[in-house]
Amino acid sequence: METLLLSYEEVGKIGKQVYQNSIRAAVETPENIGKMVIIDIETGDYSVDKNGLKAADYLYEKNPLARLFGIRIGYNVAASFGGNMERVSE
Repeated sequence: METLLLSYEEVGKIGKQVYQNSIRAAVETPENIGKMVIIDIETGDYSVDKNGLKAADYLYEKNPLARLFGIRIGYNVAASFGGNMERVSE
């Protein structure tokens, strides 16, 4: 299988599409708001974790070459450095 090189922007675009179209409805529950969802953009597999590290490790165990995208559930970014994260309205 040929591996395509993707820019960070392309991975982000694909990851957001997968999240919106396939995963959001399943994971955006009150108990998951603020947690991280990590998505393998090639397979659509995902995992939810408080900070994302265990979720990423789990996905890398399944596929060591996985291309991962992460986002904080209920927010439009994964983290904020020196700014405020705004909650996405439902």
